[in-house]
Amino acid sequence: MERTLILLKPDTVLRGIVGEIVSRFEKAGLKMVAVKMIAPSKEHYHEHYETIGTMISRHGQEIFENTLKFMSSGPVIAIVLEGVEAVGTVRKMVGATEPKSSAPGTIRGDYAHMSYGQADKQQVGIPNIIHSSGDKKEAEMEINLWFSADEIHDYRALHEPVTTIRSDSEE
Repeated sequence: MERTLILLKPDTVLRGIVGEIVSRFEKAGLKMVAVKMIAPSKEHYHEHYETIGTMISRHGQEIFENTLKFMSSGPVIAIVLEGVEAVGTVRKMVGATEPKSSAPGTIRGDYAHMSYGQADKQQVGIPNIIHSSGDKKEAEMEINLWFSADEIHDYRALHEPVTTIRSDSEE
């Protein structure tokens, strides 16, 4: 099974739509193996957005500062999801990073609408509801940043198949 990280951003928490978002992943058959609410430090966000995501290197310090201000406007909920091809499945469900470009039916397409241009004009981080890991390598690094090993749980959900096969003599 593959694991991926999602962050429910302050706009999700403050709007009270956390349950709606989480239920979409659960309905798709993904399971939560770790979850916590946190108000990360600037250093933590720098690690996430620059060391792992290279935001400053790609888009500049001003974009990072706007994002940091937005992400510090309230708590975030960090979740590790597990499932078959979890990274790709979650990315498809989340939609494009820019809400305006996200298709209807995706999380961002259904719950957000701001464009990059509008966010830049207002000098704010784009309120796009959710972060999801971009690929398997990024997911692994992000999970290690946001969670310790003892915070991640291993269990079999009721919808998962039983891994042992009984023989006729056991019936």
